[in-house]
Amino acid sequence: MTLPMETMSSSQVRLLVLTPEYTDFLWLQNLLDADGELLPDMVWCPDLIDCDDLIRHTHFDVILWNCVFHGDSEPAFLDYLNVASNSRPVLALSAERCADRAPALVADGAADYLSRQMLDSWSLVRAVKCLWYREQLLGSAHSHLGREVASGFINRDLFFDRLQQALLRADRGGYRLALLHLNLDDFRSFNESFGYQKSDQLVLNLAERLRHGLRRVDSLMRIGGDELAIIVEKVEDSLDITHIIRKIVGALNDPITVDGQSIVVSASLGVATFPEAGDSPENLMRRANRAMFEAKRDPGTSYRFYDRQLHITAGYQLRLEADLRNALRGKELELYYQPRIDLATEEVRGVECLLRWNHPERGLVGPDEFIPVAERSGLIVPIGYWVIEQACKRLQDSAELGFPGLVFAVNLSFRQFYDRKMTETIFRIIFNANVDTSLLELELTESAMMHDPEYAKRCLRELNQLGISFALDDFGTGFSSLSNLQNLPISLVKIDKSFVQELGHSADAEHIIRAIISLAHSLQISVVAEGVETEGQLEFLRQQHCDEIQGYYYARPMPWQDLVRFLNNRGQAACLQQ
Repeated sequence: MTLPMETMSSSQVRLLVLTPEYTDFLWLQNLLDADGELLPDMVWCPDLIDCDDLIRHTHFDVILWNCVFHGDSEPAFLDYLNVASNSRPVLALSAERCADRAPALVADGAADYLSRQMLDSWSLVRAVKCLWYREQLLGSAHSHLGREVASGFINRDLFFDRLQQALLRADRGGYRLALLHLNLDDFRSFNESFGYQKSDQLVLNLAERLRHGLRRVDSLMRIGGDELAIIVEKVEDSLDITHIIRKIVGALNDPITVDGQSIVVSASLGVATFPEAGDSPENLMRRANRAMFEAKRDPGTSYRFYDRQLHITAGYQLRLEADLRNALRGKELELYYQPRIDLATEEVRGVECLLRWNHPERGLVGPDEFIPVAERSGLIVPIGYWVIEQACKRLQDSAELGFPGLVFAVNLSFRQFYDRKMTETIFRIIFNANVDTSLLELELTESAMMHDPEYAKRCLRELNQLGISFALDDFGTGFSSLSNLQNLPISLVKIDKSFVQELGHSADAEHIIRAIISLAHSLQISVVAEGVETEGQLEFLRQQHCDEIQGYYYARPMPWQDLVRFLNNRGQAACLQQ
């Protein structure tokens, strides 16, 4: 396929330039303007917050990225650019030589890399043109696919060539790939009822609907009269495939309109993955086809994996996600509370609110099992707000029961920061609850800051102004703890239980805990040690002047009524001592 030259020359390439220095932007602009042919439309962005707004709401053909422009992690920021921009090509620029930097950056998702030391007008223009033309060809290929589907034209050679190239990329990059083979059920009856032209239009409309749920790097092609194939690249685990399957099943659940008539369709889906199911296009296709015929045994839209273990895992994840949606509506979720004890007074200073799921068939499901599903599906966002609402309600109850100073700590998922109305929603919850905001504490991990560090910092500052305090969870296990302590409104750090449980067995653990407590106290930050289970651990932490402890030594997580009894019993014991 060739792209007409008039299309290339008459269009103006739109560039987003991510660099903190305006002089850098002017330098790159001069290099590109020197060509005289490219006529670039360039937008400078020096700020991470503006970057997110521009990428999500403005179209750009190519992103020029100075590698010093990121949050705390280059790979994480590059992954964010690919997702937020719908996989627009990213041209990375840095001072290092190509041989030193290009392989890692390209593996992480950059489309190309240029060294600033060797940069001149010719090389920069050439790189931008190549990426721009490639995107136009890709867009043309997508529209050409639509014409092929509509006309009934099938090009299996082109499909196998794409699959072969995708397998080579997966092999070089060391990642998995999934081939999905979709066959419409009882397509012959559509041909007989509506005729071939309308049936082809039905396939076209379905293909368009499916394509909206895929990334630009994934490929969808028609490989038969009633068959579509989808190549899904850069698959990390079965949850990634589950996510794609959920979108496909959702697309098939809604009727498809052809010439004003609504048509309900179902399909059978076979899934084969590289390297488990084969390393050649023929083997992968044959095994996806076999899995598809296995799916035909089930009524309605269904799927099968060639790999049995993947099928079991993905099926379980899909069922668990569906059950979790019902759980949020059906009041199956419940909060448990684990007390935090002041080491100086041995009083209960606060509680951590921990989510539990009372499944009607499986019983009590632990958070380690369902929280990853909730985060992957996005359900963790409404669940997180529900937890804050419940914590505020219990804050009111605790004051009425005679425990007015009890702090309620709630874990804040990194997914919460994907919601651009997070601050507004939390403000509305606490306003409606009319609680003392100084008794509400939000716990976050360093990963919560990775998606959009500037936006996250802004949210924390706004919530802190309302009186809410913040704790940094799992302290000592991340990479940017010190900078977070300096730049964020953190009033408390929690020592990860992995260090506490090594006390008495590892001198390194003792040194790390001493250092954390000393550092935090020097910054006027309180310290809570998690996972305290023995008298020896307790005594060591007391000697180091740790402020609070949390763990089985004093109490396990418990339902609300059990917590009330626990608090009353400790109050009675205090009266007896007096």
